[in-house]
Amino acid sequence: MDKLRGMKTPQLVREGLAEFMGTLVLCTFGVGSVAQFVLAKQDFGGYWSVNWGWGLGVAFGIYWSGGISGGHINPAVSLALAVCGRFKWNKLPVYWLAQMLGAIIGSALAFGVYHDYLVEFSGHDRLTSGGNGTAGIWSTYPPDHISNWTGFADQVLGTALFVGTIFALLDSKNIGVGSNMAPFLIGLIVLTMGTTFGINAGFGLNPARDLGPRIFTALAGWGGTPFSAHNNWWIYPVLGQLIGGVLGGLAYELTIAIHHDIDEEDSMVENGTSNNGADIEAKEARESGAEGSKEASPRTK
Repeated sequence: MDKLRGMKTPQLVREGLAEFMGTLVLCTFGVGSVAQFVLAKQDFGGYWSVNWGWGLGVAFGIYWSGGISGGHINPAVSLALAVCGRFKWNKLPVYWLAQMLGAIIGSALAFGVYHDYLVEFSGHDRLTSGGNGTAGIWSTYPPDHISNWTGFADQVLGTALFVGTIFALLDSKNIGVGSNMAPFLIGLIVLTMGTTFGINAGFGLNPARDLGPRIFTALAGWGGTPFSAHNNWWIYPVLGQLIGGVLGGLAYELTIAIHHDIDEEDSMVENGTSNNGADIEAKEARESGAEGSKEASPRTK
């Protein structure tokens, strides 16, 4: 391996690989926590263990990827950062693709590990609902009495709070947190979301975490039901999370971030009045280095 170290991998490729692995780690831990709870018929773990599984899965996914890509591991986070001017739009398709692939592969790993338990639980039937329904191990499905629009509003509000709080945690001009602690605290946001907004639609918070595993289940024996279930529920969390993430980011920017005092050095550089080109390069370097912490926002879940 020593001979491979230091290879000149293009930066965007490095970032894509980091997002892929971070999201894979997130979904492997998260889906695994639900699988253990459901397939062992609640003998191992409970709702709290599921919340911790997803929360720490997010934290560990960011630790895997944060120093390289910023640790978005969540398309809603990437989009919110782009809309708020904190992330380059031309990187967005690469990040989204990497996040989706990571979620699918993470889902497959959990499926492989728990395949025997899955067969023991429901035979070779792959059901979405009912007592032997197992598709919910991988993706969110609202209860029958929850309308899709209620679930949509739930996803918008939950993801807005999630992403807005990430912006707050990573704002160095607010209280701010150290880069080493940020992933853990972001994971605690996911835990908090599970304890406050879990019963309507499963606190998805992350289009890759919900759609990626749904694609996997469709390919792994559940057929088209994961997409047709609950009156085509699948599109509501995806749109709700993307919209909610943008709203949360904008809410923080408009109520807090834009009202911060601008440092004299930053003001000179931003207004183009600096007489030293190195000042601009230094600011860009600081922002590039800080991007890992500013964008170290999962997802999420």
